[in-house]
Amino acid sequence: MRMLTKLALVAGLSLSLTHVVPTVANAALQQGARAPDFTLKAALGGKPFSLSLRQMLKKGPAVLYFFPAAFTPGCTMEAHLFAEASDDFNKLGARVVGVTAGNIERVAEFSKSECRDKFAVASDPGAAVAARYDAVMQRPDGTRLSNRTSFVIAPDGTILLSYTDSKPQAHVEKTMAAVQAWKAKRR
Repeated sequence: MRMLTKLALVAGLSLSLTHVVPTVANAALQQGARAPDFTLKAALGGKPFSLSLRQMLKKGPAVLYFFPAAFTPGCTMEAHLFAEASDDFNKLGARVVGVTAGNIERVAEFSKSECRDKFAVASDPGAAVAARYDAVMQRPDGTRLSNRTSFVIAPDGTILLSYTDSKPQAHVEKTMAAVQAWKAKRR
């Protein structure tokens, strides 16, 4: 079993006790599903606050992206890409928020340095909210992390896009296209 676990990790696969599943898969909460509400501790520009999805949706659609861990190469790249695009999301009426299983102090630091004060990042201890979105992965030691999954959620709470890919590059492009399509229907 230990050798199979190592082979699975090297091949980019996640290992379950019953079968091997690729880490790149569709998120279980798909387009048309209802987004679970949540309130988490978050930070914007290093300043902590309480983030509520319900309150966020009152201002327009949400781009909710889950990521495994702050300050890792892929997550830092993804944060930079979302930071670069955040003004364009804002012009369309959408707000970006990142969510990870990290603690609030680490998230606050990440929101300031890697998110460049452009969008909020929420702390999801134990990946409990990520689990409600079926956006979790489990390390061999049993620790749960957020899987790299992005959602676009309409103001009424309907999921407009569900996109999972371990590579961060396409997340901004996919979520931007979904927000633009939502906006075009409102004109």
